[in-house]
Amino acid sequence: MDMTDIADRGLVLLGCGKMGSAMLAGWLDGGLPATSVWVLDPYPSDWLKQTGVTINGGLPENPAIVLIAVKPQMMGDALPGLQALGNGDTLFISVAAGISCASYEAMLGEKTPIVRAMPNTPAAIGRGITALIGNGRSSGADMDLAETLLSAIGQTVRLQSEDQMDAVTGVSGSGPAYVFHLIETLAAAGEAQGLPTDLAMKLAKATVAGAGALAEAAEEDPAQLRVNVTSPNGTTQAALEVLMDKDSGFPPLLNQAVAAAANRSKELSGG
Repeated sequence: MDMTDIADRGLVLLGCGKMGSAMLAGWLDGGLPATSVWVLDPYPSDWLKQTGVTINGGLPENPAIVLIAVKPQMMGDALPGLQALGNGDTLFISVAAGISCASYEAMLGEKTPIVRAMPNTPAAIGRGITALIGNGRSSGADMDLAETLLSAIGQTVRLQSEDQMDAVTGVSGSGPAYVFHLIETLAAAGEAQGLPTDLAMKLAKATVAGAGALAEAAEEDPAQLRVNVTSPNGTTQAALEVLMDKDSGFPPLLNQAVAAAANRSKELSGG
């Protein structure tokens, strides 16, 4: 199965909020015909109505893909209508957090090919990173296709087992919020040192965004980049002595934060 197959057989998108819209925009920009897409969403946006896709209409009999992008709590209402497509050669891809492949197999049938994916919010600007894992019925070709579809919103990685998804949730799934909070607190600290509010925020945003871009572009790893900008007994070293403290700095703090997110992910998915 490839993108031509999707164009011929159709793609059903269940839920078109921020994540669904970001993916759909990427696919349409990449050449998927709007006539090959069926969207099911109770509150279609004005943008969606202008795309030319079929909204809340009759579904194709044997679509290539059903992509599930509704909030987990809406799943119970949304999935029964798609059960007829289970146990066939329609590939189900889910970006709904916390719902296991086993849960989908119970709802759709155990012979259903399923790929579970965990994207994150920078997907909205094509800078997301999505972790993927397939169930026992999904083939290598299914995984390749899921990766192709999800690369519309950024980078992709494959997991070795589904139980890694909780840790992924703690790092990249919830991680953008940690960075937003870093920006908030860095700006507030600048204000405390006498900078005007707007200026402190502009400096904090540009610094975090620029450092992130440099970390991705540079050949050295982030630890080496940190060493490169830390002059002996200089200003950066003074700050890092606080941030790198093994009892009160970033190492224990982020370890606790990521563990808390991963543990909550386990609870929510009934693990």
